[in-house]
Amino acid sequence: MDNTVFIIDDDAAVRDALGLLLGLRGYRTTVFANAASFLGALRPDWRGCLIIDIRMPGMDGLALQRELHERECAIPVIIITGHGDVASAREAFRAAAVDFLEKPLDEARLLQAIDEAFARQSTRLDTLQRQEEFARRLEDLTPREREVMQLVIAGRHNREIAEALGISVRTVEVHKARMMAKLGAEGIPQLVRISLGVNTG
Repeated sequence: MDNTVFIIDDDAAVRDALGLLLGLRGYRTTVFANAASFLGALRPDWRGCLIIDIRMPGMDGLALQRELHERECAIPVIIITGHGDVASAREAFRAAAVDFLEKPLDEARLLQAIDEAFARQSTRLDTLQRQEEFARRLEDLTPREREVMQLVIAGRHNREIAEALGISVRTVEVHKARMMAKLGAEGIPQLVRISLGVNTG
């Protein structure tokens, strides 16, 4: 699913107002009246951000945020409330909320928070994609090439690797060149970044 703003609020007037505002701004929206209905509908391929009201009957917004964290749902969260307090804000931010907004909502701040949430989601998905690609390429390495890679990442020089593995320096160079080519790394710094799943761009 494309980036969507999921609005979870028990107040129909708030849901309608937010849906209208964001729709006019070009955002795709989906609304839920409570945490239970959202959790019942949640799918692993959903992308975007959540706007969650704190005070709702049944599971409140902070409890929903904790539940999503336990489920390893990484959709970024924006908390909204008509009755903000320091303790609630602190708990929301500790659970990695993008922002904590009090009603009536400031439109500019809300839109900024949504855009930041989308950016966080994009960064996370890019990182996951790089890690998955690295894992696929790792499968193409021979056991010896993996050994050489681990020692290269650990900062060992060719002669040290040769001594550790009981092979010649020339053989190390051959394994190293093949390993680098299979992983698409142009140099040691890039190899280290790839192995850590860090952006190499």
